[in-house]
Amino acid sequence: MLIERDPSGDFILDSSELAERFGLSQADLRRHMRHGSLVSSVEIGTAGHEGTKRVSLRLGNRLWRAVLNDANEVQHEQMIVLRGKSSGRNPD
Repeated sequence: MLIERDPSGDFILDSSELAERFGLSQADLRRHMRHGSLVSSVEIGTAGHEGTKRVSLRLGNRLWRAVLNDANEVQHEQMIVLRGKSSGRNPD
């Protein structure tokens, strides 16, 4: 996946590749983006990870993460399905 940066430093991801990662059509991905249900974050590496960045995108219980090098090339990516929290109650 190609990840670029715009002049303000924001990350730009290819929507067709991102939709594929989440198993969605581009139209569905854009709909989730418009509704604010696709949440993103970027973490900047420090100390031994200086120069790297971790880009995370969450949609429902799915979390896609990519670790980028200092040239913003994807070094590693993964899709994680998050499990719901248990209520701690025993169903009767």
